[in-house]
Amino acid sequence: MRGVSRAMIAAAAFLAAAGAASAQLAAPPAPKVEPAETCPGLIARGTPLLIPAAFRPDLLQRTALARDQVRISYIGHSTFLLESPQLVRAATDYNDFVRPPVLPDIATMNRAHSTHYTDNPDPGIKHVLRGWAAGEKPARIDLQYKDMRVRNVPTNIRSWDSGGTQRHGNSIFIFEMASLCIAHLGHLHHTLNQEQVNEIGRVDIVLVPVDGSMTLDTEGMFEVLQALKAPLVIPMHFFSSYTLDRFLSRARQEWDVEVADVPSTVVSKATLPTKPKVLVLPGR
Repeated sequence: MRGVSRAMIAAAAFLAAAGAASAQLAAPPAPKVEPAETCPGLIARGTPLLIPAAFRPDLLQRTALARDQVRISYIGHSTFLLESPQLVRAATDYNDFVRPPVLPDIATMNRAHSTHYTDNPDPGIKHVLRGWAAGEKPARIDLQYKDMRVRNVPTNIRSWDSGGTQRHGNSIFIFEMASLCIAHLGHLHHTLNQEQVNEIGRVDIVLVPVDGSMTLDTEGMFEVLQALKAPLVIPMHFFSSYTLDRFLSRARQEWDVEVADVPSTVVSKATLPTKPKVLVLPGR
């Protein structure tokens, strides 16, 4: 009986240990979403400096940038004009309603609704990049044009007619130039998983929709921003001062906030903020 008792005790102990191990395997703690170092270089730490440039037609001529500088001009809604040191120009979410006053070399588009794409892009645009799926296959873009690289990470969107999910209906576009990585989140409708964050990589600047309703809600968008860890955040896709102020009130709980007087800024790796900062560029 003693032998049986000892065997039973040993078996019970073994089963308890195995059960505990199984439980640990079945329910691991949720890993923290962290970006991978896939964009050029690490975020440089230097004296915080943003050099504003007035948004006038004369400044949209092909004025020179230093080899480490990028010019970002907010046109409105979700459209920015990005300019590289070799003055390659990319327009984000290019559409029929809000367009830059100069012809871009590259136009990226998303298909959530008609203010984010056009079926009739200007024929003079060298590269038109559509960020949504063709059938079930996600858009996969990796374009190198002179000193600008543009790639995408597909995300899903809500289907407005059915209330379901449209797989791969949106793209986060990443622009790499002058040792900077700039992520334009497009019409983002959900938080990001580790695979998507890894694919985006370590970014320096995030162009983020902040309406809090048509795209991802405010807390969800902050979860995305905290995962991406960019030192500079530039809001877009706000329909009123109310929606913008709601986002900025939340941002001020954690980060510095600056409201610029002009809708254009020149940024380099060395002039990025040393701690996260929101920069509001006025748009039309």
